[in-house]
Amino acid sequence: MINIIYLQLLVTALLVAASCALPGTFLILRGTSLMSDALGHAILLGIVLSFFIVGNLHSPLIFVGATLTGIVMVAFIELLIYSKRLKPDAVIGIVFPLLFSIAIILINLYASTIHIDIDAVLLGELSFAPFHSLTLWGKDVGPYSIWTMSLILAVNIITIAALYPALKIATFDKDYGTLLGYRPHLIHYGLMTITAVTIVGAFECAGAILVVAFMIIPPATAYLLTKRLSHMLITACLLGLIAAVSGCIVAHFFNVSIAGSIATVNGLLFFLTLFFQHLKK
Repeated sequence: MINIIYLQLLVTALLVAASCALPGTFLILRGTSLMSDALGHAILLGIVLSFFIVGNLHSPLIFVGATLTGIVMVAFIELLIYSKRLKPDAVIGIVFPLLFSIAIILINLYASTIHIDIDAVLLGELSFAPFHSLTLWGKDVGPYSIWTMSLILAVNIITIAALYPALKIATFDKDYGTLLGYRPHLIHYGLMTITAVTIVGAFECAGAILVVAFMIIPPATAYLLTKRLSHMLITACLLGLIAAVSGCIVAHFFNVSIAGSIATVNGLLFFLTLFFQHLKK
């Protein structure tokens, strides 16, 4: 039983790693990596508001509400950026703490007796993922997180593969993309939508810190190793998978936080890559 639980936990971590690395690669290239952190915190407001409506933390509508909140936040940020009064990083840094703080206040005022754990929002706990099972027609078909993240990973792969030429051109040269008939703004919102869906899906089993670590660090490390987009996508996924496996081993050996261990390994891989890249020069 213990071996099965560890296997399910590892599979969940691997799925989260690959799912986050794909949209994260485009965030890095676009210079909007902070957006992942913003979405990871802002969706708490969507979870809280959705809970007030449906009254059940396990309702599928919670997922929908959190995703819609993320998309609304992206639209609001884009509107402020379009005004050209502030730089993008400043706008993001203003909006997401505001939404996150409103969510915390609402929890304290109206949901203090409900188990919406603020600590879990920041840290996450992969150890609990295998114990939240999905039941279909009265039969346990395995951890909910594995099914959810498998579906999200498939959607990310299909979406990026289908829109790859448009995403590539819009990422590196929006004006050229417009001339070719692409709509950079629609492509941007499509990317932000799958990013929001990925973050919401990984939110419950991994937590915001680990999701942000998977979404930013492996693509950033891959950027040091290759400048070709297709290679960067593959490398980012492989680095995320390596960090997931290594982090789980470290956590088991030292009996420490799994999320913390994986995030630490991600950081170490980045700095080791940076160090060896520096030695080559």
